[in-house]
Amino acid sequence: MSASFGAFLPTLVRRERGSLAATLLAPPVALAVATILNLGLYVLMGRDPAAVVYAMLLEPFLSWASFSEVLLKAGPLLLIAQGLAIGFRAKVFNIGAEGQFILGAIFASAIPVWFPQATGQWIWPVMLLLGAAGGALWASLTAFWRVRLNANEILVSLMLSLVAAQLLNYLLLGPWKDPNGFNFPQSVMFQYDAMVPLLIPGTRVNVSLLLTIVLSIAAWIFMQKSFIGYKLKVGGLAPRAAGYAGFNQGWAIWLCLLIGGCAAGLAGAAEVAGPLGQLQRSISTGYGYAAIIVAYLGGLHPIGIVFSALIMAALSIGGDNAMVSANLPIAAVRVFQGSLLAAYLIAVAFVRYRLEWRRLAYRSQP
Repeated sequence: MSASFGAFLPTLVRRERGSLAATLLAPPVALAVATILNLGLYVLMGRDPAAVVYAMLLEPFLSWASFSEVLLKAGPLLLIAQGLAIGFRAKVFNIGAEGQFILGAIFASAIPVWFPQATGQWIWPVMLLLGAAGGALWASLTAFWRVRLNANEILVSLMLSLVAAQLLNYLLLGPWKDPNGFNFPQSVMFQYDAMVPLLIPGTRVNVSLLLTIVLSIAAWIFMQKSFIGYKLKVGGLAPRAAGYAGFNQGWAIWLCLLIGGCAAGLAGAAEVAGPLGQLQRSISTGYGYAAIIVAYLGGLHPIGIVFSALIMAALSIGGDNAMVSANLPIAAVRVFQGSLLAAYLIAVAFVRYRLEWRRLAYRSQP
């Protein structure tokens, strides 16, 4: 004689179609959840949660000076995220944007370092072009290893970021070190014509922000209206179907990585030719890694990425304020950013899947 019994286990079942309203609500819900969780963390740390919320979430928007810094910070985040999102939608995961950002800064700095007396309005546009070329060149190493040797692009691009950081250290501690810089690891200050012109007088926001907006519009047109963008999306959603249709996967990998590298390198060039005005080791501040959060928080959509870049930039500026006014450690700011991404991914999972309780049956023997 036997008896059957069972336990109910939760199972995720994919929805036929995700709700548009739920998709739009996912980012603000993730932000609210991450905020609540981190407020609890701040209480456990003995910090005043009200002071942290004011400094981190409100203060960046309360004055034009603060908001202009948010715009300045949002520029490179937006530019890099737009480039990465194109690859992510095609399932090409470029995690090495930080290294491509550094190479773009190095390539752009070559002109003012080698020709410090050069003048003319041609200098800063050429620096931006060199920066884009440097980022693309660094990304091409990952593309080569991925296509020709089937190496994992996540690992290769990530390791190349570490190589790029060491190359930056070598240059700033060696041949490119400013002889009059009091032994600091930095290059010479760039001449006036090597600086990107200001876009908003009285702030540090420069023309590169306008260029970033134009490129964001171009990214939307490319992914939503062009046949090449359609092929990349199909390759990401249904690789086998793309193969049957004759879409070349190797070509898609090269294109996605080069686009991401160009965007990251251009952002690096705009950073050294903009607010920094010289090549420094502090150029590597995590823009490439934060842009991954920006891309996913924006739903990998060019328009959503614009808003997520502003959110992440505000959190970064607000985090600096909180470190001063609320005595918050920098690690807590990074935990906030990481928890925001985790909360968003969980929210998106419930947009695409529904939770069902299924009974798991067991049969006992006499």
